[in-house]
Amino acid sequence: MVVFLFPNNCFDPKQPDDAYRDRFLAFKAAGFNTALIEIESLSKSSTKVYPSLSAKDQVVYLGWMLSKDDYQSLTNIIQKAGAIPFTSATEYLNAHYLPEWYPLIQALTPETKIYAVKDDLEKELQKLQWQKFFIKDYVKSLKTSLGAIIDSPEQINLVLAEMKKYRGVIEGGVCVRRVEDFIAESEQRYFVIKKQAFAPQPSEEIPDIVEQCAQAINSNFFSVDVIKRRDDVKRIVEIGDGQVSDQVGWSIERFIEIWQTVLLSH
Repeated sequence: MVVFLFPNNCFDPKQPDDAYRDRFLAFKAAGFNTALIEIESLSKSSTKVYPSLSAKDQVVYLGWMLSKDDYQSLTNIIQKAGAIPFTSATEYLNAHYLPEWYPLIQALTPETKIYAVKDDLEKELQKLQWQKFFIKDYVKSLKTSLGAIIDSPEQINLVLAEMKKYRGVIEGGVCVRRVEDFIAESEQRYFVIKKQAFAPQPSEEIPDIVEQCAQAINSNFFSVDVIKRRDDVKRIVEIGDGQVSDQVGWSIERFIEIWQTVLLSH
C-alpha cells in the first residue's frame, strides 16, 4: 500500500509537525495511509516511524526540504523496513538539484552557468558580459538582504557571504542564471506524478512546456514552475522535488485529488 510520511512534532512524536498538521489530517480524512517520522534524527539508527512501515509499502514523503545526505538517510530508513521509497535518492536529486535537470530542458529555461564555490566567480561573471545575473546554489536563491539578482560581477562575493549567513550553507555549488524579462504575477506551479502533469484547477489546460518536462525529468514526483515572459513566451523557472515543494497556488483538496487520480489509475 501507499503510505504518506510526514514530519513529526519533536515535542510530541506521535503528532505531526505544526507546519504539516493540516495536510496530514486532510490526507488521513481522505482515507490515505499516513505515518510520522522523527525528522530531526534521520542520521541516527534509532529513528522511529509511527506507526511502523510494513514490507512492500510504497512511501511518499511530504515534508521539509532535505539535504542530499538526509534524503539518503530517509530512503535507508524506509528500505530497512522492507518498504520502497516512491522517489529514490537519485530521483530526488534529479529534480532537486538544478545541474541535474537543467541539461534536459535547457531550451525551455534561462541560460545557466554552473560553478564551484572555490572558483573566481567575479572573473567568471565578467566573462559572461550579461546585464544582470540571478544567483542561487543547486537548490535555492537568497530571499533576504541583497536578494538573488545582481547587475555587477563585483557583487557576487557579497551575495555568497549573505547566502552562507542566512542559509547556513551553499549546497552543491553556484548557479548563475541569465535574467529574462518575466511577468512576476504570471508564475504558476504544476505537479507531475508518474509522468502525468496536473494543474491547480482540474479544468485548466496543461501547457506544452510542462508536458515536455513531464517526459524529460526522471522522477516519480516533481513540481514545475512556469512563468510568462513579456513577449508572451512561457518559460520554466524552476523544477523541484514534489515531496518538498510548497503547494503555492494549490488547495489541499486539489492536491489530494491528484493523488487519488494517480493511485486509482495504477
